[in-house]
Amino acid sequence: VLFLQIVHILNMTSAKIVSFLLHPEESLHSLQIRIEFETGISTGNQELLLETGICLDPRKPASQCVIDGVRGWDSYMVYLFDKSKTVYDGPFASRSLSDCVNYIVQDSKIQLPIPQLRKVWAEAVHYVIGLKEDYSRLFQGQRAAMLSLLRYNANLIKMKNNMVSASQQLKAKLEFFHQSIRLDLDRYSDQMAYGISSEKMLKAWKEMEEKASQCAQAEDIGYLDEQIMALHTEIVELQKSPYARRQGEVMESLEQRAIDLYKQLKTRPPDHAYSDSTDMVKIIVQTVQSQDRVLKELFGHLSKLLGCKQKIIDLLPKIEVALNNIKEADNSVMQMQGKRQREIWHLLKIACTQSSSRSLVSSSLEGTASTPAAPLWLPQSSSGNVPHPLSSVATPEDGENFVHVIEENLNYLELFSSILQEARQEQDNSMMVS
Repeated sequence: VLFLQIVHILNMTSAKIVSFLLHPEESLHSLQIRIEFETGISTGNQELLLETGICLDPRKPASQCVIDGVRGWDSYMVYLFDKSKTVYDGPFASRSLSDCVNYIVQDSKIQLPIPQLRKVWAEAVHYVIGLKEDYSRLFQGQRAAMLSLLRYNANLIKMKNNMVSASQQLKAKLEFFHQSIRLDLDRYSDQMAYGISSEKMLKAWKEMEEKASQCAQAEDIGYLDEQIMALHTEIVELQKSPYARRQGEVMESLEQRAIDLYKQLKTRPPDHAYSDSTDMVKIIVQTVQSQDRVLKELFGHLSKLLGCKQKIIDLLPKIEVALNNIKEADNSVMQMQGKRQREIWHLLKIACTQSSSRSLVSSSLEGTASTPAAPLWLPQSSSGNVPHPLSSVATPEDGENFVHVIEENLNYLELFSSILQEARQEQDNSMMVS
């Protein structure tokens, strides 16, 4: 019997305690099925919390519910919450009166012999102590819910900080990208008349600028930040609330009064005297009324805690979506930046190629003027191994600049033709003179 493992589950929705004998190596899911049978709460909606606010791990056996320690296995509670509910308003099961206590409550002025009255009052004291302990257990359940809420809130704050950091990084990258592409577009416009032009590239850059403006929507997390801050303020207010602290002082004083009253009765000699139970019944009634009041406040505060927790649960997926959108926008901006830089280097390559081509043509023209007998624009013998002058003009890879380069080549051909005609005219004149 001493080695048996018993788990006590306090159902916070009904204030009832259910106990289970754990089988060897029983899984938590198996225990939850048994809990569903006893409480009616489905396994998917069950949330089992330890006093520290830690949720039971479904990967571990059910024995994690039983904690060995100084307090002993028989006093440790696991608190059951229904995740489908955020408002706990009863009906709650209250501790029932025994027959003899109910007898004196119905008629507190009835006279009973002192020996019999001792037994009745002893049960009455036990009832008053039980009411106080019931409240203490429920308060521990509320405290477990508060600790669980704070764990969720810590996770929320961590995700919020990551989201804000990612948003700020994206904002900085977008500002840098906008300034860079605006400068590139301005410089490109300045050199279009005499330099390199590409309508395709210009259109692509403008599309990048528009896409970057769309990416800026991902950094807008103000609505989420406002909800998180409002929720954080609400949680702080709940922590400061007097209902977050134990409210059982009145019940504890009534408990002590009941014990003192019973001690006074014990000192009376067991003679044939009779006495009523007016004083004890007053304590019982006051204790019941006090418990009703503190439980109403407790469950009202608990409902607010669970409401805040549900708000956090609803916010977490939204933050995940916002983080993913920010990451996608960040990757898009970096890809556009890399593409634009590659295009700038491509333009530089085209400019250098065209500059080299013009230098080669100019050198060819200078060589022709100095040695007209061997014009470079004419094909030489195979032993000369001199390429055609047009072959030295590199054609750019960009298709839209190709037309521009061809026009330059046509201008070179016209120049070559005029020089050729002049050379032939001089040759004819010399022959006529001969």
